[in-house]
Amino acid sequence: MPVESSGTPPTAGRDVIAGRAVGQKVRRNAMTTVVSLWHRRLVVALVDGAAWVVALPLATWIRYEFDATHLDGADLATLAAIALVTLWALDIAVHAYHGRHAVGSLEDVRDLTAKACLVGSIVMVVLLDRVTPSVPRSVPLTAVLLAVTLSVCARLVVRHSRAMLARPDHALALRVIIYGAGVRGQRLARSMLADRAGGHLPVAFLDDDPRLRRCRIAGVDVRGSGVDLTAIVGLTGARLLVIASHSVTAATTRRAAVEAMGLGLEVKLLPPVNELFRPWVGAADLRDLDIADLLCRQPVETDLAAIAGCLTGRRVLVTGAGGSIGSELCRQIHSFEPAELIMLDRDESALHAVQLSIHGANSLDSPDLVLADIRDTVALRTAFAIWQPEVVFHAAALKHLAILEHHPQEAWQTNVLGTAHVLEAAVEAGVRTFVNISTDKAANPVCVLGRSKRIGERLVAAAAGGDRLFLSVRFGNVLGSRGSVLTTFAEQLATGGPLTVSHPDVTRYFMLVSEAVQLVVQAAAIGRPGEALVLDMGAPVRITELAQLLMMVSGRQARIVYTGLYDGEKLHEDLFGAGERDIRPIHSAISHIVVPGLDLAVVRTRGAQLGGAAAMVDLLREPERPTPERPTPGRPLRLPTNAGRAATGGSL
Repeated sequence: MPVESSGTPPTAGRDVIAGRAVGQKVRRNAMTTVVSLWHRRLVVALVDGAAWVVALPLATWIRYEFDATHLDGADLATLAAIALVTLWALDIAVHAYHGRHAVGSLEDVRDLTAKACLVGSIVMVVLLDRVTPSVPRSVPLTAVLLAVTLSVCARLVVRHSRAMLARPDHALALRVIIYGAGVRGQRLARSMLADRAGGHLPVAFLDDDPRLRRCRIAGVDVRGSGVDLTAIVGLTGARLLVIASHSVTAATTRRAAVEAMGLGLEVKLLPPVNELFRPWVGAADLRDLDIADLLCRQPVETDLAAIAGCLTGRRVLVTGAGGSIGSELCRQIHSFEPAELIMLDRDESALHAVQLSIHGANSLDSPDLVLADIRDTVALRTAFAIWQPEVVFHAAALKHLAILEHHPQEAWQTNVLGTAHVLEAAVEAGVRTFVNISTDKAANPVCVLGRSKRIGERLVAAAAGGDRLFLSVRFGNVLGSRGSVLTTFAEQLATGGPLTVSHPDVTRYFMLVSEAVQLVVQAAAIGRPGEALVLDMGAPVRITELAQLLMMVSGRQARIVYTGLYDGEKLHEDLFGAGERDIRPIHSAISHIVVPGLDLAVVRTRGAQLGGAAAMVDLLREPERPTPERPTPGRPLRLPTNAGRAATGGSL
């Protein structure tokens, strides 16, 4: 006999039953939470009431110089009853026990004191009405202090107990030394001590400020300065050093990291607040040391208002937009809300990547992506005519010294003629601001790369003038850029080495890509026509030291092999050429250099006659005669006021 279906599938019935079970469990958990919460509130209310019950007779006993015979139980009971009714009625009226503040917190104690003073005032009014004649009028005043003291002590006991229960296990936790006992270091220590599951136990602070010596913060001693690290590690058994102070210099970070790693400690860094986007910190925010943290560079401050005035609401075009410098330029320019950001490159994959990094969307048919080669004059002029940019950042170039020594014609075609093509298109389109990305190798150039970039600087200077703010920006190696020595070393380490260095004493200037780009954009706001602006890159770094630091940070070891200097490679780079002076009239990290112009017709003629490589040597062989300094209209040349900043003939 067939069985009639109820119309509800068996799986649906099971889902309904499971749903009901989950709902019942949630309701039970909610009820348990409510009961527990009311239980805690009741306990706190009873503790505060008990404090008044104890405080009133105790205050009376103190008033009568500890003579108990003067205590009147009935009057004291009346006052205690009035105090309790007033206290609890006030608590109910203002929701004092609804968990608005953590028990034992400063806010909790503040509210408790205010309530006690109000209750004491009401008890005083009762005394004034002579309801309890045997109790002196000074008793409520003393009772307020005693009641607050007793209630606060009870709260502090609870808070201390909770803190001890939350502390990491001393036997199992990773013992930590925090370098920097300022606000951020203190917050980090308290966060670690309040996170039992985190497994980090701060055992000492280090700080170079002598005023903090022998201080005790959250139960952790400031045991000394950075020079005491070895001794403190021996005393505490620490296994991790956290550098938590924003005022610790890169040189100090480097020294501490080297010493700590030599002692077998792991080293981590607490990023600055602007990287965390919130004021509180914890062990989860710590990051590993980066090679950039150890290169003895201090961050350079930029004038964001000046940059915004130069870019906001304007049409901006970037050549070489897919490269390391170009892509970072695009990202930073986008943050200043230009009217249009046109990204030009000959590498379609690089354009795709930079667009994703800015917009998070894959839209290769977007018109602001221009696939073109700067060697192609027709394509360039078409793009400039369509978009009519107001500001151009020219970052497209060939940049690898060794390979260009073997292919000088490519450097001529891209770095010289390509720059000329971009300049011609910019002038025809009426571009007002043009920033050419140059290199420190353009100062006293001896290699193909340096010569080609120096000619580019002079072409830009020749195109400047009038209302055209055309200038160049010169800086050194960019950490982490494609093909940089750092990425080369990383690849060599990953494959087991060896690390190849040209010479044991060779040095180079280094900058972070983000910092270099910030100063490039800043230069567009403060530069004058025809100048080359040289960015302050700090002290030069030995490449051998860089290789050793990278091995130390990565925890891998490899041999260092010296291959000899390449053709055209200098042992030490120059920032200023012969006759160029280090003058910083506007920004403390940007030097202004006057560049003599070079006529494009002469460049083309020499190139046709001699070929690219010979033409570059010939063009730069003639003595350069600097043109007079030309202040930008409306922007007079300001002389430096700081003698140290304005020293001439020196190096950065």
